[in-house]
Amino acid sequence: MEMSAVLGFAAIALTMIAVPGPDWAYVLGVGARDRVLVPAVGGLMVGYVLITLVVSVGVGGLIAAQPIALMVLTVAGALYLIRLGIGTLRAARTAAFGAGEVLTVSPRGTFTRGIAVSGLNPKGVLIFVSILPQFAHAQDTWPLPAQLALLGTVFVLLAGSFYLPMGVVMERVLRARPSIAGLVTRIAGTAMILVGVSLLAERVVVALG
Repeated sequence: MEMSAVLGFAAIALTMIAVPGPDWAYVLGVGARDRVLVPAVGGLMVGYVLITLVVSVGVGGLIAAQPIALMVLTVAGALYLIRLGIGTLRAARTAAFGAGEVLTVSPRGTFTRGIAVSGLNPKGVLIFVSILPQFAHAQDTWPLPAQLALLGTVFVLLAGSFYLPMGVVMERVLRARPSIAGLVTRIAGTAMILVGVSLLAERVVVALG
């Protein structure tokens, strides 16, 4: 596969990753509340690995072509984000951040939630379905599934390389100023709820249209 195609996709992927969304909100919430970043970011990366596998074997295109499948995926992802956002807001109210107390959270639970945040993100699936094929070519010496898998892997590695340092910086800021941890957590929880509501609203508009 040509390096120019990989680098071109990497540039676009990094731009998409840098745009705030559910992943951002989840990482910020975990950094402010739980401070177990590695499982959280690892879960996000595994979620995108699963999407990569789905797209590589051709299932992603089938999902994108089925309105009912997209609706189910969107509703499930939106409801999960809303539920996660509500839980994050509750944690912000109950945790004693001012005293430097950190909420005890299972790394496994944080990892699993990370998988759900990225894996149930319908926009993530659509991005993989619409963007990846533009950089994969049937006439290439690599089989098409291998090209898609490589591009998906690039996205996963870039996501991990972006979110982990971002979370580390957030942790350091909160250690220096623990009083703002509650505010950051509330912002993250609110962002998750707003993204979830916007996904539901978008799906309703599409259904009515």
